[in-house]
Amino acid sequence: MIADPWFYAAAVPAVVLAGVSKGGLGGGGLTVMAVPLMSLIVAPPQAAAIMLPVLCAMDAMGLWVYWRAWSRAAMRILVPAAVVGIAVGAALFRYLDADLIRLMVGTIAIVFSLNWWLNRRRAQAAARANVVKGGFWGALAGFTSFVAHAGGPPLNVYLLPLKLEKSVYIGSGIVFFAIVNLVKIPPYAWLGQFTLENLLTSAALLPLVPVGMGIGIWAQKKIDERIFYGICYAALIVTGLKLLYDGGRSLIGF
Repeated sequence: MIADPWFYAAAVPAVVLAGVSKGGLGGGGLTVMAVPLMSLIVAPPQAAAIMLPVLCAMDAMGLWVYWRAWSRAAMRILVPAAVVGIAVGAALFRYLDADLIRLMVGTIAIVFSLNWWLNRRRAQAAARANVVKGGFWGALAGFTSFVAHAGGPPLNVYLLPLKLEKSVYIGSGIVFFAIVNLVKIPPYAWLGQFTLENLLTSAALLPLVPVGMGIGIWAQKKIDERIFYGICYAALIVTGLKLLYDGGRSLIGF
C-alpha cells in the first residue's frame, strides 16, 4: 500500500469529489478529475489502476439507488459501442499519448457546454435516440474511459440533449459506467495494472465511497431540475478546462 501522506492528501478529496459527482451532482462528469489529482503524486497509469476498483464500488452503490431509473433505449445504443471503444483502447494502450486524449476530450466538453450556455434561452426540443450519434459518442466514451478515465464528457454530449428526467439521466450514467468499468477490469489486469500495492491502496480508499456518494445523492434531490442541468453543463466546462490544462501542461513540459 502507498504510504506517502501527500498521496492521500490528494487522493482523499479526489475520491470524495468523484463520489459526489457520481452520486448525481454534476452528472458524473467530475470523476475525470480524480486521476489528475492523484497524478500529482504518482504516475497517471498507477492512479488510474488505483481508481478503477473505487469507481466500481461507486457504481455498485449507484446501481442500488438508481436501478429503476435509466434509459433502456440509450443503453442499447451506447453500451455495445463503448465495448468497441474499450477494445480499441486496450489494443492501442501502449502506443497512445494520454495527454493528447485529454486535450481532445477537453475541447469537446468545452465547445459542447458553451454552445448550450449561449443558446439556453432558446426553446429546444429534446433530441431523439440516434444510433449513429450514440454509436460514435458511446465508442468515444469507452475509448477515453479506458485510456484516461475520461468517458464522462463524451457520454454527456449524447445524453444531455435527450433532456431525460433528472433521475433517469443520473441512472443512465450509472448503468453505463457500471458496465464499462467492469469490462475494463480484464484488460487492466492483462496490462499488469493491478499490483498488490495498487489494490491495497484502493482498499484503503473504499470507506470514502459512501461519504462522497451520499453527499451527491442527497444534494441532487434538493436541486430544481433546471438548476441541476445548469450545474451539469457548468461542471462539464470545469472538467474540460482541467483536461486541457493537464494535457497542455504535460505536452509543453511545464
